[in-house]
Amino acid sequence: MPSDLPDRIARVRARIDDAATAAGRRPDDVRLMLATKTQDAGTVLAAVHAAADLAAARGDDRPVLVGENRVQELVAKAPALADLVAAGRLEVHMIGTLQRNKINQMLPTVTGLAAVDRLSLAEAVARRCVRDGRTLDVMVQVNVSGEQSKSGAAPTEAVELATAVAALEGLHLTGFLTIGANTPDEDEVRAGFARLRAVRDEVVAGGTPGTEDARELSMGMSTDLELAVAEGATIVRVGTAVFGARPPA
Repeated sequence: MPSDLPDRIARVRARIDDAATAAGRRPDDVRLMLATKTQDAGTVLAAVHAAADLAAARGDDRPVLVGENRVQELVAKAPALADLVAAGRLEVHMIGTLQRNKINQMLPTVTGLAAVDRLSLAEAVARRCVRDGRTLDVMVQVNVSGEQSKSGAAPTEAVELATAVAALEGLHLTGFLTIGANTPDEDEVRAGFARLRAVRDEVVAGGTPGTEDARELSMGMSTDLELAVAEGATIVRVGTAVFGARPPA
């Protein structure tokens, strides 16, 4: 566990604030999600408490956001986080690729799913939510760069997918997620983020029932969060800048 977690989180928050101000936006309109892949429960708890303390000092009483990539990690860390989730002080979102055979394991441990990239997955999750008598916040993942290594619907298909997801009982569409292009060309990265914003705007402007709350843009990570904020990100997902470099896979 990094000994300076509070300082690391404060530095990331300052980057977000500076980027928002430079873009003519309110800093509090952009939330920080702690991307906790490979981190143990103790480290996650320490980071959550540090983020909560910083938010409180800013007068922000919204829950801390945590994003997990792997269902097995969600399940392993869930007991340590359960009290904070139950108290409304923490939201835990699945932000990685989800296999249909892991849905039942995932659902009891999350407050949101930000990795819906195909209708068949959304339908399977929705059926289980209806069975359990719950409604789950979801985001549609869009591959704005077209890179084969990235998951997500193509931008040309994302509006139709989002509209279909919004119509499913048991799901509440809250927005869209993407991963920036893997390139040093900042103009290309920004263009991808702008593409996601355009998808969001088209969906919301369409006025289809169930899409009215689909305003979140989860985009930007440790290396490109400033570019994402400049293009309208409402959530940035930061791991390395908070926790340090992950161990080799």
